Amino acid sequence: MKETVLLYGFKDQERLKKVKRALLPLGLRMRTVGPEEYFQPVGYLAGVKEVPPAENDRPGTEFDCEMMVMAGLASAQVDAVIHALYRSGVGRIDYKAVLTPVNQFWDGEKLYEEIAREHEAMTKGGSQ
Repeated sequence: MKETVLLYGFKDQERLKKVKRALLPLGLRMRTVGPEEYFQPVGYLAGVKEVPPAENDRPGTEFDCEMMVMAGLASAQVDAVIHALYRSGVGRIDYKAVLTPVNQFWDGEKLYEEIAREHEAMTKGGSQ
């Protein structure tokens, strides 16, 4: 599997272009995932051969927040992605994840819900 960044929920096309321009020098494969693919396993979309496509083809619902999934990246590459986004003026993407042996079988909606729960717990915990 080639190092891949999956981009979900980017409604602002100019922001999406800015993200892609920021990450282009890193040599990563980038894939924009639309709601029509949210039901697909994240690993399948990232190109993991062991993860089959879902047979269900229901359309997903737009996410409220943008989500980025990094697949096959080493720790230094994850750091480089985050730094490239800041340097380019994109700023934070609050919902981000690294593909794992567990979440590679989840669909985009399940991963989004899990990240949303974690994000809420972390932001609530930090404000007390």
